[in-house]
Amino acid sequence: MDNLNKSGIVKLRNRTNIRTVDYFLVIPIVLLAIIGLFVLQKVLSSGYKDYPGNYYRQIVATVVGALVAVFLCAIDNHFMGIVGKVIYIGSLLLLILVPIDGYSLAYKWGADSWLNLPVIGNFQPSELAKIGIVMVAGEIFEKMHSKEYSFLKGFIYLGVVYGIPLLLILSQPDFGTAMVIVFAFVCMLFVWGVRYRYFVLAISSVIVIVIPLVWTFYLEDYQKNRILSLVFEGSDPKSEYNLIQSKYAIASGGLTGNHTGILTSVPVKESDFIFAAISEHMGFIGTTAVVLLAFFFIARSMYVASRASTPSNSYIVVGLTGYYAFHYIENMGMAVGLLPITGIPLPFISLGGTAMLINFISFGIILNISMSRIRSG
Repeated sequence: MDNLNKSGIVKLRNRTNIRTVDYFLVIPIVLLAIIGLFVLQKVLSSGYKDYPGNYYRQIVATVVGALVAVFLCAIDNHFMGIVGKVIYIGSLLLLILVPIDGYSLAYKWGADSWLNLPVIGNFQPSELAKIGIVMVAGEIFEKMHSKEYSFLKGFIYLGVVYGIPLLLILSQPDFGTAMVIVFAFVCMLFVWGVRYRYFVLAISSVIVIVIPLVWTFYLEDYQKNRILSLVFEGSDPKSEYNLIQSKYAIASGGLTGNHTGILTSVPVKESDFIFAAISEHMGFIGTTAVVLLAFFFIARSMYVASRASTPSNSYIVVGLTGYYAFHYIENMGMAVGLLPITGIPLPFISLGGTAMLINFISFGIILNISMSRIRSG
């Protein structure tokens, strides 16, 4: 009889876990991943030398990432703090290893941001650092919220948590990832409760002090040309080539995709400009679907943040959602000429094993927090 009771309890818990899955989060991600694999097959099969190996690796990364997300959902939410610290420390060690490992893809991507790890292959530690930073910072924001940490003490800790990885990332130099981290921090800070006048003061300081310093001492000439060509269209045809080709590809898609068989050549079409490929192969219907799915996922994540069981969970979801939002807005915006061109991939769609795995880890954490919210409710 005891065995039957135990068995019954186990079954009940399994059913409860299934019922607590937030399908409003799961369905958009599954659909985005399917769209990504469909479009990548079209892009990579049109003349990429590594095909079909690169496509199979993307499928494996998607499956492994999904399994990792499921694993993260199974972890009790009380242990996620430990997971966050492990991710943060591990990513710091990997970031320190980047400049001394003797492996670099700077000739290809303009930054030494990658490690060549056994079994895994190319891996970008800064992507993992984004998750660790948010999870550790979420706990600090919670302690500041509960007055366990004073304003000064809390911001000193935040300065250390953010400062060390940001310095390592900027030294690569990877300005795009640094911007994503700062944007997520601003989102968390806003939710924590900074007054509007401080935001206005901070933005003014950035415009007056930080931007001129970054422009003068940090940005490379090609990065400056990208920004100038966005503001002054036609000023530098070489810098604008990628954008012009991207616009041609988007325009050729029409309503349901380009069915002529004559495709537009767009550099980095499989990653940075994957949005152009979506339009080319799926048309306005495909791009609209991606925009709506991304918007729905971000909106649902913010709802989860507003209903999280603890303040730290709320801050973590806001930070991770900020990462996703920045990636979606920047990637789509640069593809149509509204934002400067950066090496920011489109989550769950662009080619890249590291990005896919990190996207699913972040998704698994958000899903874990959503499920813990439902259980506690």
